[in-house]
Amino acid sequence: MKVPVKDQYLINPSLVFFIVHSMQIGVGVLGFQRYVAIYTEQDSWITVLIAGATIHIVIWIMYKMLNKEQGDIISIHENVFGKWIGGLLSFLFMLYLIALGITILRTFIEVLQVWMFPLMKTWTFSLVYLIAIYYIIAGGFRTVVGACFLGVVIPFYLIFTFLAPLEFANFRNLLPVFDHSIKETLSSFKTMTLSYLGFELLLVYYPFIKKPETSQKWAHYGNLFTVILYLYLMLITLVYFTPEHLKRTIWATLTMWKIIKFPFVERFEYIGIASWVVVILPNLCLAFWAASRTAKRLFNVKQKKVLIAILTITLIANTLLRDRASIDLLNSWVSKIGLYFIYGYIPFLFVCFSFLNKVRKKT
Repeated sequence: MKVPVKDQYLINPSLVFFIVHSMQIGVGVLGFQRYVAIYTEQDSWITVLIAGATIHIVIWIMYKMLNKEQGDIISIHENVFGKWIGGLLSFLFMLYLIALGITILRTFIEVLQVWMFPLMKTWTFSLVYLIAIYYIIAGGFRTVVGACFLGVVIPFYLIFTFLAPLEFANFRNLLPVFDHSIKETLSSFKTMTLSYLGFELLLVYYPFIKKPETSQKWAHYGNLFTVILYLYLMLITLVYFTPEHLKRTIWATLTMWKIIKFPFVERFEYIGIASWVVVILPNLCLAFWAASRTAKRLFNVKQKKVLIAILTITLIANTLLRDRASIDLLNSWVSKIGLYFIYGYIPFLFVCFSFLNKVRKKT
């Protein structure tokens, strides 16, 4: 059941590279190393590679369904489970997207409050940022994609700043290799889930791609670039920190920025955090656009009205999350839901979708 989209709203297939990559690179980059290294220490770089490889498989599964359906996840749900059950599943997916957006924004605000502005009120930054998000999403999907493009290109210079810690590197920290059990590797693998989440939004914006079948390679390229970046950061972190030190460091990326000093700026991490405002902007724009788009398709309402309601809920939720424990709990739950969704539900949906198509062909 093809979802009709006007030509002026379509994007080139190559832009899928920026959409996938920008959604995967977010606030998690600032501190993912500690959570992975708790279980696998010097072998954490292996976990990054394994998790990235499995994401490629999930992307392939998603394209197999989408290319066949020529629609989005809502039409796939309706095709497989019917109007009511399919609609309920799509609604739950919308709630997941809202929770993902809330998690990204509140976690980043926590970084601002811990590292830069301890007395800053949560609601003030949330309100200003959400107004900017509304302005971008109101411009349409192509404007959101433009934000994704800028969110990759503008902060790209930060990649070179991570070479500074190599001056103090101890490459013996990477030894011994393959020194952890499968159970430990799986536990570490689960913690990487939140950092890779976001590519599944392809299930919503697929109809907005020109000749969407040709965009699959760009989705894989985007994920590959994400894997390379995470691997690059993880290796530098492992040779800079000792395992014991890393386990006690909540924001490893920001801590490495602290050693960079220039005559005109004493604390480079302030520049890094300020640049990250541009990085998480496409995360939130795409998540809330996808949530409002899903609501529009489900309930046949205007997307802008639903968007205002979603942003209001986000503002209230961010204000209620006041301490580290509640924020960490939210991250943990969203990570678990994302893990079950991409590694459990998507393969299950693919099996049901393929089975029903074969049955219908025979009849």
